Amino acid sequence: MNEKLLQHRPPRIAIFFLLLATVLHWFTPLGSQPFFPSSILAATIGLSGFLVMMWAWWQFKEQEVAICPTEKTMRLITDGVYRYTRNPMYLGVTMMLVAVAVEVGTIPFFAAAAGFFLVIQIVFCPYEEAKLSRAFGAEYRHYVGQVRRWL
Repeated sequence: MNEKLLQHRPPRIAIFFLLLATVLHWFTPLGSQPFFPSSILAATIGLSGFLVMMWAWWQFKEQEVAICPTEKTMRLITDGVYRYTRNPMYLGVTMMLVAVAVEVGTIPFFAAAAGFFLVIQIVFCPYEEAKLSRAFGAEYRHYVGQVRRWL
């Protein structure tokens, strides 16, 4: 199953979870009782997530590194936003999903954010870490010792 998930790009997985949450929100009792809607908090989290994701994306573009998780990585980026988190793009998308959940305030949207996070944590991160460890050896292991996976 992991290999099948790896064939899908993480943004598409995030969209899938958002669509599923929308269906559950509208057509089940799970979406009937908002319990924590907050537009200001949602906007802050969402904008922060977007900026983190775009900073990482820009670094990939500047250094001509492939964005697709299954493509070969030619260089290890450890500066910029990568000094704070090893997975800023995934963190950014997760934050944007949390922002939607905070804005809407119902269980399906919080579950969507958690579901995306779990897929990334269980499938994508281990795959990418093994790939980077093989490609960059001690340099990558040193980086892992210095910078957390998420924050």
